[in-house]
Amino acid sequence: MPYGHHQPVLLEETLGCLQPKPTGFYIDATVGLGGHAEAILEASAPSGRLLGIDQDPEAAFAARRRLARFGKRAVLEQANFADLARMELPKADGILMDLGVSSAQLEDSGRGFSFKRDEPLDMRMNPETSTTAADVLNTYTQKRLEQVFREYGAERRSKQIANAVAKQRRTEPFETTGQLVRAVGLRGAGGRIHPATRVFQALRIAVNQELDRLREGLDAAIPALNAGGTLCVLSFHSLEDRLVKWRFRNEARRNPAYEILCEKPTTPTSDELCMNPRSRSAKLRALRFAPY
Repeated sequence: MPYGHHQPVLLEETLGCLQPKPTGFYIDATVGLGGHAEAILEASAPSGRLLGIDQDPEAAFAARRRLARFGKRAVLEQANFADLARMELPKADGILMDLGVSSAQLEDSGRGFSFKRDEPLDMRMNPETSTTAADVLNTYTQKRLEQVFREYGAERRSKQIANAVAKQRRTEPFETTGQLVRAVGLRGAGGRIHPATRVFQALRIAVNQELDRLREGLDAAIPALNAGGTLCVLSFHSLEDRLVKWRFRNEARRNPAYEILCEKPTTPTSDELCMNPRSRSAKLRALRFAPY
């Protein structure tokens, strides 16, 4: 299903860090629906170039349509940012990694990213990979499920929920998000967020191996920067942000040529939060390669 409009998060702040220029080459390593990429290409007119990659084929298709007006200045490929190390690319003047799940993936993909719709328990960003969320729920041991819910979702009821999943799958294998929501239940959840929120996050991270891929992506992106180039990372939960923070700090300590632009992450303004409430958890960190 082709995706629709995309409202990029922290757009002005990201452009402020990247500082696109007409002679630059940029990589949007999670091009999504092309909102950030479009702005980078506009800001680097008339001759700035951009490579946009995304592991979601539907998102890559939508971005290709959105960026068609830029002609050869924009090249789109279906890939994961962890693949950057294997690509033969020129040094980049800016790299963006937007780690969030788009509204389109939540609402239109039909892959079970959201607990608000009864859909197949898929959750694969790249449908060509093998393991689905249903596979995780139906085959992981109870102890391993508990670990997934606790470590990837910071779920306080991880043991209780893993037990409920193990009990239910004995008679009814998991196939849909509705089944999982019912297994999670409401008792003892508390808090302002839906009780299934952390469980869905944890499953998505496990299915897509997101933290491992992020580590590989950072390892590939940092040495891929041109002199004066900046790596911007938009994260949406504490596991990602903590990983990015310490990776940047370690790189800056190891090599003084790398400069952390802001010690504390940039977060959305009140105006952006009013326009796009889903941006509330976004954090932007930036690392610049300045060997002079």
